Amino acid sequence: MSDLEARLAAIVRADNGLMHVLTVVRAQDLPDWRIFSGAVYQAVWNTLTGRPAGYGRKDFDLGYFDPDTSWDAEDVVIKRIAAAFDQPFASTVEVRNQARVPIWFPAHFGEPYDPIACTDEALERFVAPAFAVGIRLEPDDTISIAAPLGLEDMFGLILRPNPNRGVAKDWGRVVEKLTTRWPELTVRGGDAT
Repeated sequence: MSDLEARLAAIVRADNGLMHVLTVVRAQDLPDWRIFSGAVYQAVWNTLTGRPAGYGRKDFDLGYFDPDTSWDAEDVVIKRIAAAFDQPFASTVEVRNQARVPIWFPAHFGEPYDPIACTDEALERFVAPAFAVGIRLEPDDTISIAAPLGLEDMFGLILRPNPNRGVAKDWGRVVEKLTTRWPELTVRGGDAT
């Protein structure tokens, strides 16, 4: 485990809400699951900037991978996860089958999205390297980390477009929303250079 991975694991363990979500989701035994995006980078940014755990977090993005891309199959999982939690977690854990993303992504975001083979491949397509980090609480209580674009941007408070894809159409909105909450961020590229 690298130094940054160890720091991330320690930050995750200190965030009671995030650990609760990881523990409950682990018990659901979903295939190839990860908690990613805001629930992860916001926990790090809050720690680095001295803000309380949970500041700015509106939800917990939960991705899993099931080759059954029917809405009915995903809906069963969404309802099962919601039932596993009490409020406010029941309504803030956002569940998405990553195998289904290519079905709805183009219409929702106006960009193509080729099929993927696993949840970790989805991380490679996130709009910013700082967002492209997924975590899972393993059966032995270790926290596994997937970060195909590295952890440096997240820990460096750097917000820049993913160099492996075009700038997201809503990049400006993303930047504005996040720099309002975390003015310490350094924005590089995209609409705000």
